[in-house]
Amino acid sequence: MPSRRELANAIRALSMDAVQKANSGHPGAPMGMADIAEVLWNDFFRHNPLNPKWDDRDRFVMSNGHGSMLVYSVLHLTGYDLSMDEIRNFRQLHSMTPGHPEYGYAPGVETTTGPLGQGLANAVGMALGEKILSARFNQPGYDIVDHFTYVFMGDGCLMEGISHEACSLAGTLGLGKLIAFYDDNGISIDGEVDGWFTDDTPRRFEAYGWHVVRDVDGHDAEAVKAAIEQARAETGKPSIICCKTVIGFGSPNKKGTAGVHGAALGDEEVAAARKELDWPHAPFEVPDEIRHGWDARSAGQEVEDAWRRLFENYRREHPELAAEYQRRMSAELPGDWEAVMGELLTQVNEAGEKLATRKASGNVLDALGHAMPELIGGSADLSGSNNTQFKGAKTVTAADPDGNYIYYGVREFAMSAMVSGLALHGGFVPYAGTFLTFSDYARNAVRMAALMKVGSIFVYTHDSIGLGEDGPTHQSVEHLASLRLIPNMTVWRPCDTLETAVAWQDAVERRSAPTCLALSRQGLPFQPRDAETIARIRRGAYVLSDSEGKPDLILIGTGSEVALCTEAADRLREEGLKVRVVSMPSSCVFQRQEPEYRRSVLPADVPARVAVEAGVTACWRRWVGDAGEVVGLDTFGESAPADDVFKHFGFTVTNVIETARGVLKNLGN
Repeated sequence: MPSRRELANAIRALSMDAVQKANSGHPGAPMGMADIAEVLWNDFFRHNPLNPKWDDRDRFVMSNGHGSMLVYSVLHLTGYDLSMDEIRNFRQLHSMTPGHPEYGYAPGVETTTGPLGQGLANAVGMALGEKILSARFNQPGYDIVDHFTYVFMGDGCLMEGISHEACSLAGTLGLGKLIAFYDDNGISIDGEVDGWFTDDTPRRFEAYGWHVVRDVDGHDAEAVKAAIEQARAETGKPSIICCKTVIGFGSPNKKGTAGVHGAALGDEEVAAARKELDWPHAPFEVPDEIRHGWDARSAGQEVEDAWRRLFENYRREHPELAAEYQRRMSAELPGDWEAVMGELLTQVNEAGEKLATRKASGNVLDALGHAMPELIGGSADLSGSNNTQFKGAKTVTAADPDGNYIYYGVREFAMSAMVSGLALHGGFVPYAGTFLTFSDYARNAVRMAALMKVGSIFVYTHDSIGLGEDGPTHQSVEHLASLRLIPNMTVWRPCDTLETAVAWQDAVERRSAPTCLALSRQGLPFQPRDAETIARIRRGAYVLSDSEGKPDLILIGTGSEVALCTEAADRLREEGLKVRVVSMPSSCVFQRQEPEYRRSVLPADVPARVAVEAGVTACWRRWVGDAGEVVGLDTFGESAPADDVFKHFGFTVTNVIETARGVLKNLGN
């Protein structure tokens, strides 16, 4: 039977070989953390390589994602469908082993990590998901939700501000099944971190309310094992195991230096490391006895089979709970979903209320909160302003986690990453809110949600200069455009209560990508529509009102500016002009429509177009063309009552009409 060190050396060898072949990568962290990984995966980690998506598996997150070869090595060695050819193709085009762990590429990779600290925040969301689901579904004798979330993280993760946000909240929420391993090797890209990172990390985490295991020798397997056992025994607090390691362990000339952090060792040093580690095997060669020592397929299947037998007994005694659990974990909508949405849309349309869309959103949540037990919301200290807390919502606390609303505090970045962690865990439709301008704080987590194509929902209120007196620091100008530029992202900016309800419907049903809802502070008038027009809202843009025959002019608006377009159109029609008003609540969705539909809304032979939105103008040029104009805002806002700010920047019916006349004049009409 191979020794623990020999098993760990398989990680080291594969990592340095793959980085060397690619001539690119980070061998230091995998070589330094290999002994920790060996103990964790071989002694504690509950998983089934033959079924990477088994519900009750433990979750593993490599927050210091540059050490991705540790993840790939372990997945390959334990028996996941990740071949040695994929290890050889590390960092190559179309491989399953990209430079950082990417969700959806290799089986067993739970989340995309790379931007340091975000994996840790994702893991906090996953651990929170486990705690909430266990409180909801577990019954005496039936712990069907019972797994740990393990995180590897380095100095860089802890320097990033998101680590403070996420770990502070994890302590408050008492996430006892979250265990983080701090790779305290004292080295980052620029060298020894003593010059810029002197935090007392154990005391910092004790202040958060974590259980801290100090001064663990990360290269002593028995010490690591004892630390994990201690952490697992503490069920009321998350745990951090502070491991002293040597970066690049096994590299005789580069270990413990920045030189091993982010570059291939070089042929000579790889050969020297093989000798140092007593690893005489050829590159990418792992002896059968070491493979056997790692292979987790049989044991993993046994663990899953035991859980399934438990679940079958659970199903017999608690059939309704079992059915609901399976529905939620399968991401199936409630059976009456279509009826619920149909009734809601009818009620909203018949009511025809003038409301701020943030309030309209709150009304939608009041309806959905009772129809969708998997809906879980929250806000970054703006619940009342975002209208994210629906009627009957129950707050999630450390003592009583069986809830559906989270007070995130002023933690926009961690909140957004945790929302994705909840979505990745499964069993939830998660959303969270803040002001649109504060999406800047959260942007990288929003980007990661889009990169992973997970169904996170971001509720952004106070969506423009309509915020008013709070002034330009709080007034969103460039934010809508920047969010629309993110691949895979869907952005909705509804103009009234009905478009808000449709936007929520689309967000909930779009499980394979995230959604941003941009909602107004100020009240917006309801726009009357017939049934056929209502059905077209889901297509992202549609003809809201029209004149008989081919239009002379098309006015395009979103959100609060649609009302300007409709009033301007009415006045221009009185002058004999044929005017079409297009509401475009989601240019992202509209762009995905077939060309024929897009042409039916915006005919190519009608070049006279004016787009109106209280934000930067660049993204609207594609829709108005060379001959059109945009009534927008390419400066920052001002502090004043909203009506005064709108008027100051030209968001008036008069200015829309004058701009339209100018376009027509330039075209010779």
